[in-house]
Amino acid sequence: MTERAAAITLKGNPMTLVGPEIQVGQPAPDFTLRGQDLGEIKLSDFRGKVLVLVTVPSLDTPVCDTEVRRFNQDASGLGDDVVILTVSVDLPMAQKRWCGAAGVERVVTGSDYLDHSFGSTYGLRIKEVGLIARAVIVVDREGVVQHYQLVPEVADEPNYETALQAARDLA
Repeated sequence: MTERAAAITLKGNPMTLVGPEIQVGQPAPDFTLRGQDLGEIKLSDFRGKVLVLVTVPSLDTPVCDTEVRRFNQDASGLGDDVVILTVSVDLPMAQKRWCGAAGVERVVTGSDYLDHSFGSTYGLRIKEVGLIARAVIVVDREGVVQHYQLVPEVADEPNYETALQAARDLA
């Protein structure tokens, strides 16, 4: 499996990402995640919709909490043809608890806890800590990546406006 040394930093410390870097214009790789009910969530579930994939290390951290709340708030203005899916390695039960406590209802959560295949397939698995790097990927209705932002420092927030504009343009 491909490894990209020093691809990002975590609190200033260089981190290695496992897997290939996703490119705009390529078909989004298929994935299987676990939902809050432990059921499967697959890329094909979103065919015909614009998918905003928001990847975060853990919902139980301040930056991730802020980010997902922000995407939840902005989701209401994107219409029914846009789905925001947040992916982390948090257990599905923890994701459900967090969403309930945070009042997050417009963002779908998916967990990569079982086999970490999403993180490796999307080139976002942080080798040193086993978490997923912070990124935003917008996939069009046909399953092609149209926007990709890997946040260089895990402790920083993404550029919300560019991702949301990409989703609006495709909706």
